Amino acid sequence: MSTGYENAGYRQLFDHEGLTFGAGFPLTGTNRSTPDVTEELRLATHAESVGFDGLWTRDVPTYWPKFGDAGQTFDTWPWLSHVAAHTDDIALGTSSVVLTLRHPLHVAKSAATVDQLSDGRLVLGVASGDRDPEFPAFDVDREDRGQLFRESVEAMRTVWREEFPDLEGQWGRLEGDLDVVPKPTTETIPLLPTGHARQSREWIADHGDGWLFYHLPERTLQNYLVDWRESAGEKPFAIAIRVELADDPTAEPEPLHLGFHAGVEWFQDYFRRLEEYGLDHAIVGIQNDDTEAALSMFADEIIEWL
Repeated sequence: MSTGYENAGYRQLFDHEGLTFGAGFPLTGTNRSTPDVTEELRLATHAESVGFDGLWTRDVPTYWPKFGDAGQTFDTWPWLSHVAAHTDDIALGTSSVVLTLRHPLHVAKSAATVDQLSDGRLVLGVASGDRDPEFPAFDVDREDRGQLFRESVEAMRTVWREEFPDLEGQWGRLEGDLDVVPKPTTETIPLLPTGHARQSREWIADHGDGWLFYHLPERTLQNYLVDWRESAGEKPFAIAIRVELADDPTAEPEPLHLGFHAGVEWFQDYFRRLEEYGLDHAIVGIQNDDTEAALSMFADEIIEWL
């Protein structure tokens, strides 16, 4: 069992009774070109001020128009460092770092750096990758994703916890005369595997500090949560969901890709049900044109209401 529980970001997200909420970058909705940095940071500080507990950034190494977006465009590590410098206590998460396309020693060093610079606010969602053209671009065999993911998790945990370890995998070999610094603020940075990451639920429960999933139909989510509690006990479960708030607070839901367009009254009932099922955290991707107003409304009418 892993032990990332003293990390400040993990506690910000999960040391609460009931459901907490994060906001997902890009907050301006600009996901096919370069977002306005000043506006993204202004909205990030606004999200923190109105009561969101996390800010989540995506790791998209290359832009594939057929897939639909480039995440927040900026690379995960410098972007999170920049966000850390402009916020105070809000957790900083990745949703999610594609471990199969990054060298685990680089990830370990970059993540520990951001963790130190943010006073321990980093929580790592980690993934095996799902954009097919990226694998040949990085000379990675898609069929090796499961093993590469497991080896990366082991390598990162080891170099965070130990000094001058002996370690070997497909990624290379680290011998005892080399170390990876800095170390994180706690024994290990919390890791939340995303989706199935080519692993069994039991492996995720044993090796992860929680489970991060995409939006799921309500009944499916309920069943996943029951199974997760059987495997992982009280380790948290989080989802990402797109939200577009209707002008009419009584509007019934209309499906979006991985989310809903609906009035705040429906969302109140919806998130209350998810909280009762045992969901711990929801990463909200605001789809409204006026993000600032939507963040404020979501905080006032849903976060405070719950």
